[in-house]
Amino acid sequence: MESEPLCPIEFRYGREATRKLFSRTAFLDHCLEVEAALSRALADEGIIPASAARSISGAVSDHRVLLARVEELEAQTQHDVMAIVKALTEVAGSGAAYVHMGATSNDILDTARGLELRDAADVLSASLHSLVEALEKQAKLHQSTIMVGRTHGQHAVPTTFGYKLANFLLEFDRHEERLHQMRPRLAVGKMSGAVGTGAGFGAHAEEVERGVMGQLGLGVEQAPTQITGRDRIAEFVCWMAIVGSTLDRLATEVRNLQRSEIGELSEPFEETRQVGSSTMAQKRNPINSENVSSLARLLRALPHTALENMVSWHERDLANSANERFLVSHGVILLDDMLVRMTRIVTGWRVHPDRMRANLQASGGAAMTENVMLELTRKGMPRQEAHELLRQLTRDLGPEGGKELLVRAQESKELRKWVPRAQIAGLFQPEAYGKAAERKTVRLLAGRSGKARR
Repeated sequence: MESEPLCPIEFRYGREATRKLFSRTAFLDHCLEVEAALSRALADEGIIPASAARSISGAVSDHRVLLARVEELEAQTQHDVMAIVKALTEVAGSGAAYVHMGATSNDILDTARGLELRDAADVLSASLHSLVEALEKQAKLHQSTIMVGRTHGQHAVPTTFGYKLANFLLEFDRHEERLHQMRPRLAVGKMSGAVGTGAGFGAHAEEVERGVMGQLGLGVEQAPTQITGRDRIAEFVCWMAIVGSTLDRLATEVRNLQRSEIGELSEPFEETRQVGSSTMAQKRNPINSENVSSLARLLRALPHTALENMVSWHERDLANSANERFLVSHGVILLDDMLVRMTRIVTGWRVHPDRMRANLQASGGAAMTENVMLELTRKGMPRQEAHELLRQLTRDLGPEGGKELLVRAQESKELRKWVPRAQIAGLFQPEAYGKAAERKTVRLLAGRSGKARR
């Protein structure tokens, strides 16, 4: 009886296309691609007959090596690469005698990993860019949507929802830039033998390695041991965790703004069939944002393992091998899932400008204290005295605090010494103060449009 899937990645999280990047078949195909490229590079240098390279390459391109046979041989040999080599040798015809010539296991495995990392980076780049485009659209749409900014969970001064989104947008821009810069460091391989010297290829070592990587479109690991530098994978895993933290920050903002007491933003919710609670029928929970935050916690745990893997005994050991079978694949699949999920949230969320305005006004005008203080200072009142005056005026301010700050300001004899009563009301216009956020958002978005988008 066939066992059911055990890991949630197999049935709950991740896109099928992304999961396929890390299937056994996909990795086997990469390994065989490397073996074929090696045979052609050896033939180009006159080390093996050209007919042998054609036979090996033909066996690979015709898909004569079957995963089932490789698994059967691995069960016998207890060695994954030797199983691939034996399976390819069985179907390589006249090239059989030259399969894997001069190579060591990690020449194949790590170069195949380079192909896998290259493809994974491309998938994540596309998913990340889709989110960037969705955020850019929303930032433009809401560049003038006034709301209160909050620090320490308390009302601060007015801002716009568009500026809030611009902040996230530019952070994701930096993640795109980091990935673009990192990609060449990920897409590398090695073909230099047991301890990285290339001795097995003799005088042609440099040409063979360069030939293999050139065919595969990979860079060359310049000074490998038996393996490629694990700083490359560590950098990638740390990058994924950083992106996950930005996603978590955005998801946390959505969750907070959707709180019943705030109600300024809502996740997409399918009213005709979606259920928020098995008992509380009224619930509209931000489950997708919570999902992103939850997976981000797992992503942030992965760099520890990746950093540990940078350390090995001498030219290599196997302490990194087993965990790397989970590390990259799980990180990529989960991060891609998070990016796609967040893009759906951003694309379909509901913004509530009326609630934003009501919340801005709920503090009784306290969000405008900075504007009043600066105007008093401009009129000649010492800044610290203006600050203290407003601190006194805002005591017990709020829904239960009696008079709003505007009224208190108009009644304050000390304040009216510096600002005429008729001008005070103009200092309490959130839209006017929020114009700064709107102008800055417009400027930031215009600056982005002038750059070449990846």
